Amino acid sequence: MRKIREILRLKAEGLSIRRIAQSLGMGHSTVGEYLERAERAGITWPVPEGLDDEALQARLFRAKGQGESGRALPDWAYVHAELRRKHVTLALLWQEYREQHPEGYKYSQFCTRYRRWAGTLGAWMRQEHKAGEKLFVDYSGDGIPMIDPLSGERVTAQLFVAVLGASNYTYAEATATQTAPDWLGCHVHALEFLGGVPGMIVPDQTKTGIKKPCRYDPDLNPAYQELAKHFDTCVVPARPGAPRDKAKVESGVLLAQRWIIAVLRNRILVGLDAVNAAIKELLERLNNRPMRKLGKSRRQLFEELDKPALKPLPAQTYEFAEWKIGARVNLDYHVEFDGHFYSVSYHHIHKQVDIRATARAVEVFLNHIRIASHQRSRRRFGYTTLRDHMPRSHQKHLEWTPSRIIEWGKKIGPATAELLARIMEDRPHPEQGYRACLGVIRLEKRFTQGRVEKACARAVACRNYSYRAVESILKHQLEERPLPARTAQALPAHENVRGSQYYA
Repeated sequence: MRKIREILRLKAEGLSIRRIAQSLGMGHSTVGEYLERAERAGITWPVPEGLDDEALQARLFRAKGQGESGRALPDWAYVHAELRRKHVTLALLWQEYREQHPEGYKYSQFCTRYRRWAGTLGAWMRQEHKAGEKLFVDYSGDGIPMIDPLSGERVTAQLFVAVLGASNYTYAEATATQTAPDWLGCHVHALEFLGGVPGMIVPDQTKTGIKKPCRYDPDLNPAYQELAKHFDTCVVPARPGAPRDKAKVESGVLLAQRWIIAVLRNRILVGLDAVNAAIKELLERLNNRPMRKLGKSRRQLFEELDKPALKPLPAQTYEFAEWKIGARVNLDYHVEFDGHFYSVSYHHIHKQVDIRATARAVEVFLNHIRIASHQRSRRRFGYTTLRDHMPRSHQKHLEWTPSRIIEWGKKIGPATAELLARIMEDRPHPEQGYRACLGVIRLEKRFTQGRVEKACARAVACRNYSYRAVESILKHQLEERPLPARTAQALPAHENVRGSQYYA
């Protein structure tokens, strides 16, 4: 008691807590605690006359559960937890307290003492978070070392952390990257871990989730918006440079770094499966550990507060979709996604569209209206085209095949059919000869069928397999001239000319 009196005297003289602790050879936390007790008991320097050491000790160190004048102290941890329930107020809790303790504190003192008690909590716990209202999400700045099972190299796994506002119930997961598929996949796994959906999700304004960061009106990525719509929740990003907006997850990340990253620092883990298995064990310990200030574990608070207030998970499984905004329809009425080309109606040439792609399908939207849907193809630089998207002229071209073109040629004559076959054989791809064949067939409209047949026979004999050759023969009326005779010419005698015996 003598030291406590000295603490009160030195504090009245304006010394700091650390200076008082140095002067009396005590810990500064002990000095701070004595001063807090004196303030709560209303004792200042000089100590009132007649207050001996026994009376001073009684006022400073009252029996647990009692306040001044022997009044019953409320269970402030219970009050703090109940305030997170929907529609619960301090007035209601005070009425319940007075029903149990009619001689207890009046409403004004009840509120004052609760706020004083709440002020002793960490800054991250002083925010008002209603049950089931907010889920804070973020990636840790530090990752978890692991061995890549494919390359054998030492790499760093990224640590995703999600924390519920009311109960501090925590989820963590390791991913290979912080890209959109991993980011959104972690959200899905976190909601499945919780077994329900909160009223809102609070991330920071990362590029993975926010298309255009803004302090007042950030623009979400379409994939993030779609996830929120699927789970019937909303995304409310924290303001840039305002860590207090997501203090819960900042503290949760710090805890994850201490309880997960630090614990695994000396372990050699191979692959993400091994890392996440280790995280799962440590997460159980973290969520089941009682919190010193509140006297309950995160799991207990989750079961009491957040879990009953969460919305149920949707019946339909979420499917991740990639988006490409502002793609332009090319002149060939196709749009490109991931190296493959998908058709839309030719009426939309040069228009800007949005593309949504899942693992199985690709959809094209114009002004939020779907105008095309295709099965997704992984073939690079390939084309997926629907017949209905093509102009009529292109649809007829699609009907062309080598056998069908030759049948058209046979209606004119066998020489014409042979020339058409030679034209297509002479090209690397038969399709490259379609237009030339069509040109030969259409010569029948300008010249007679017999002349075209004779001109084709002459072109075949001259081994000139082209539309221009046939057209030139007809223009110059060469089809009636006799074909050049093919005479066998003897090879000259020369030492370089060697027969089959040489190669035997």
